[in-house]
Amino acid sequence: MSFEGWIIFAVFWAVFVTTPGPNAVNCITNGMTIGFRRSLVGVLAILTQATLFLILSAFGVTALIAASPTAFLAAKLIGAAFLIYLGLRGWVMSKTPVKVDNRPASSIYFRALAIATINPKSVAGYLAAFSQFVQPDVPIWDQMAVIMPTALILTALSYTCFTALGAGIGRAALGAVFNVWFRRFMAVCFIIYGVLLGSAATPQRS
Repeated sequence: MSFEGWIIFAVFWAVFVTTPGPNAVNCITNGMTIGFRRSLVGVLAILTQATLFLILSAFGVTALIAASPTAFLAAKLIGAAFLIYLGLRGWVMSKTPVKVDNRPASSIYFRALAIATINPKSVAGYLAAFSQFVQPDVPIWDQMAVIMPTALILTALSYTCFTALGAGIGRAALGAVFNVWFRRFMAVCFIIYGVLLGSAATPQRS
């Protein structure tokens, strides 16, 4: 990958991971409810998913999944139901005073991993990255040596910032009326993402 190609890829990926989606909402929510340090486990889960999807994309597996209408339909319906559930639960719990709960790290990790994995934006983004930026005449793993560190560093920075934003909001609005409405807004975001996921078309290569 040329330096110019790397710059274009880095800009694409920065936009990809900073555009608010289910991962961002989950990071903000975690930061609000369990604090910055404990929420970093969720960022680790997103990085796990990103690493897995990058490797699978190199082997063409995400393209295969996207090409299978049955597999995509099943995945998106399960994912939609999960996001809508999180949204409804968040709305119901919005009036409950925010406090640092005792959820184990494994619960934080696997919830974040599930949200990251079912996100259709992930499949579309990785397909776009590999259809637009990977050069067919260059060994794939030579390119991955540049692509993976760039993608993972930008992903870590983005979702750490979303987590810090949530932690700051949580400290500033703990117990306030604003906090209830902000939590409801986060809940509605989950529901909207779930509905959009349920109605999403299968990602296609460009």
